Amino acid sequence: MAEPRRNANDGRPDERRDVRPAPGGSVRRGAGEGDAGAGVGEDVARLWAEVVATARRTVADGLVVGTSGNVSARLGDLVLVTPSGVPYDRLTPADLTGVDLTGRQVLGTLVPTSELPMHLAVYRATDARAVVHTHAVHATAVSTLVPELPLVHYMAAALGGPVRVAPYAPYGTDELAGNMLRALAGRSGCLLRNHGTVTYGATLDQAYDRTAQLEWMCRLWLTASSVPGLAPTLLTEAQVAEVGERLKGYGQRR
Repeated sequence: MAEPRRNANDGRPDERRDVRPAPGGSVRRGAGEGDAGAGVGEDVARLWAEVVATARRTVADGLVVGTSGNVSARLGDLVLVTPSGVPYDRLTPADLTGVDLTGRQVLGTLVPTSELPMHLAVYRATDARAVVHTHAVHATAVSTLVPELPLVHYMAAALGGPVRVAPYAPYGTDELAGNMLRALAGRSGCLLRNHGTVTYGATLDQAYDRTAQLEWMCRLWLTASSVPGLAPTLLTEAQVAEVGERLKGYGQRR
């Protein structure tokens, strides 16, 4: 996890406040004064507001409790991420927290989420622009029971197919990030054993929707499996793949 960079002259954090996206989405740095969120480009400020709104939504929708879970979004080589241990309803524009793809903190003074290795692993390995990690109850329960979420509903196609469960590893570790990447191969979401969920997407809305769909499917399977003497019917991978093709044309066309 990246720590705030220290100013060699006085031991205080070097907050790198004046950070603006340069042409092409890269980050341009310079000295600045004021709040951590001051002096940043409009795109960065807007994306941070979306990150905070998404994090708050995970609490409102019951996908996390307290400060568990975390959210991030990528803009060029900059990753905006929720800070560690700060209630989401207290986050402000001045709390903007950002790192580069190596994990070096380039924005803000709050320590980034302890799950930073997991977020960065997704960005390095995929074309993701947003990552949502939760401790959703039903999804976490399923992660303790099976190595893969049974194909109880065709919306598994929205995540690329059968949702795998990554083997357990301590939170915030490179081991967990590696386990997650293997479970994500060919998928846009997975379960983390005895831990929670990870999904990614091209936008925060898409990543969040995939999280919500995954939690709903886990709840569905647990509900259907709880009926004594009966077992839920399951779809085949071929049936789910067919839905995946149909979903490519789903929604309004611009």
